[in-house]
Amino acid sequence: MQTSTRLALQRALRQAPSSLSTTPSSLDYARCAPRTFSWRWPARGYADEAPKKAGEEVKEEVKETVEDKARIMWEDKYKNKSAVGVFSPVSAALFVAAGAGLYWYFTSEKQRMIQAREEERQSRSYGRANIGGPFEMTTHDGKTFTERDLLGRWSLIYFGFTNCPDICPEELDKMTEAVNILDKKYGPITQPIFISVDPARDTLPQMSRYVLDFHPRMIGLTGSYDTAKRVCKAYRVYFSTPPNTKASEDYLVDHSIYFYFMDPDGKFVDAFGKSTSVEEVVGRVEKEFGEWKAERGSLA
Repeated sequence: MQTSTRLALQRALRQAPSSLSTTPSSLDYARCAPRTFSWRWPARGYADEAPKKAGEEVKEEVKETVEDKARIMWEDKYKNKSAVGVFSPVSAALFVAAGAGLYWYFTSEKQRMIQAREEERQSRSYGRANIGGPFEMTTHDGKTFTERDLLGRWSLIYFGFTNCPDICPEELDKMTEAVNILDKKYGPITQPIFISVDPARDTLPQMSRYVLDFHPRMIGLTGSYDTAKRVCKAYRVYFSTPPNTKASEDYLVDHSIYFYFMDPDGKFVDAFGKSTSVEEVVGRVEKEFGEWKAERGSLA
């Protein structure tokens, strides 16, 4: 067995490249002893470079690894950025769907708010007394005045008579003061009106002198006894003027002590009694102004 092995090794040595400067013995070749060869396998790297120490190879490999990672991260960053900037069909569909959803939401929300305001307005109307109605009277300067003349303006209406000793002047003074305060804040949008419950004595000249003593815009209304009775009934006003009386007669008149607040639609809003102060009147009127403006957009 050993003889055949030696023969094989000798045959291999005879066939070895001629570049080998020395011919190792068969035993050395069998042991693969590298010291018997005059050439060496080239070190890692280029053939003309000097061999590098182990530490230098590790540092170079680490450096290459860090640079590779940085390059990959840089490329990925700009790839992602360019991908986000592309307006793809999917993103377009999502954008359109989101826009349609927002449009539907805001449209339905607007309709809901309009419906809620309308329901609130109707509930306020249902909760108010049924005060007011058709009438026709004559102003202190001789013009015809009907319920249609209340439209488009806020009105404060008081029922009384010019021969009233104290209550009527006090209430008209209070109403006038409230109108003056409102005029300074909102302009002349509130119309003061005085309706006579004593038409026999409250003639046009008498009414003209009386109302202008309180406010330059105050309108005095008078008419026949039947006319006064109808308008007082429409406004739920009590009065005790005897029928068929003459202006020369001496008599007393009893009546309700309220003045009424009407909106630009000619509808009843509120009533202010004798115990209501000017500040309370102004506050309640301004509250109604605010609600009206929020609903209608303007005070007229």
